[in-house]
Amino acid sequence: MAVISRPIGTSRVGELFARAQRALKSGWITVLAYLLLLALGYLLLTPAFAWGQQRLDDVRYGFPRTTHVTGFVGHAEDGGLPTHLTALNLHGQVSILEIPGGDPSQVRVLAAPYLVGADGRYVVPHLELHDLSGDGRDDLLLRLRGEIVVYINDGEGFRLMTPAERASLPARGAGR
Repeated sequence: MAVISRPIGTSRVGELFARAQRALKSGWITVLAYLLLLALGYLLLTPAFAWGQQRLDDVRYGFPRTTHVTGFVGHAEDGGLPTHLTALNLHGQVSILEIPGGDPSQVRVLAAPYLVGADGRYVVPHLELHDLSGDGRDDLLLRLRGEIVVYINDGEGFRLMTPAERASLPARGAGR
């Protein structure tokens, strides 16, 4: 019996495997795979982090979003109790409730901006008390999405700051 030698033919799978190994050695497929993995991770993790942030805000600020601040602002505080301010974001409409001197029978409501956009009802309204006008009375600052709405304390209540008052404020941080 005679033995004939001939080359063994490679199968289609073996050919594809060899081609993939050569591509991996060149590095382009590796770079492409990492970029694809990075894009896929971004697409999957971004909504997951947004969802987690909303749940964390639900725990911190409740729903509807509510924050509070208390301070002596000079509004009916004769009894020695401070004024309590509550910011409430109800379906994108922010309202500020003022309880002067801790007396709930004198509640005042300040109109605040309406928040547009899909996430308007999830925005947290932050309140702060600072004397911006330099008259010795704390003014009210409402922070929403990086914007600040200023309410001037006129001794009887809070009102929106006018453009003329905004222009007359001293520049902050100019000498720093």
